[in-house]
Amino acid sequence: MVLLSSSPSLSITSPNYRYSPSRRLCLCPISATHVVTPHHIDKSSLTISETSSEDQLWAAARLRVRSFNEFKPSTFGIQLLSLPNDDLCAQCKFIENGEDRVVVGTLDVNQCMSLPDEITGMKPEGIEGQFARGYLSNVCVANELHRNGLGYDLVAKSKAVAQKWGLTDLYVHVAVNNEPAKQLYMKSGFVYENDEPAWQARFLDRPRRLLLWLGLPGNQNW
Repeated sequence: MVLLSSSPSLSITSPNYRYSPSRRLCLCPISATHVVTPHHIDKSSLTISETSSEDQLWAAARLRVRSFNEFKPSTFGIQLLSLPNDDLCAQCKFIENGEDRVVVGTLDVNQCMSLPDEITGMKPEGIEGQFARGYLSNVCVANELHRNGLGYDLVAKSKAVAQKWGLTDLYVHVAVNNEPAKQLYMKSGFVYENDEPAWQARFLDRPRRLLLWLGLPGNQNW
């Protein structure tokens, strides 16, 4: 898990983790210490790193719930969303080396042949595919910090991590109607490989998805 974190004046932390039968790896993204306006940050204060503590994972999980879900906290008895004014710094805070930090972005790197209920990448071919293929998932940046290039920074970090793991091919799924996400991934070097059948999307009750591919440095097809 990659974490992007900063001090409470406004911080970013994002998680990235690697799946394998016995191992999870997390990365810490960048964080911002000073906020110029509600939508702009001082990137010089941001740090990207691998997740290394349970507190970071909990902060990242709270950011994901805050970003991906829309429901009343009382409906499910969830306390993490009932903080005053849905405050990012209060909800997604963790302590690192005695300093308050805030997770503002997360991203998971999964080392596996495929993700559940998703179209599967075809590269590399053969038995080595299960060891050399990776998928990005749960790409998330706090709503307050969109349009600051933080998603691009997270994806860039994930490519470096995937290469360190020995991966040669990286995939990501994106909804066909999610233009900002498609632009982010294509700016990061991903290209179209396949798309989800319409019947499968209807069966799963979600927008149809595209599968984008990136060959990492060292890949003979890159």
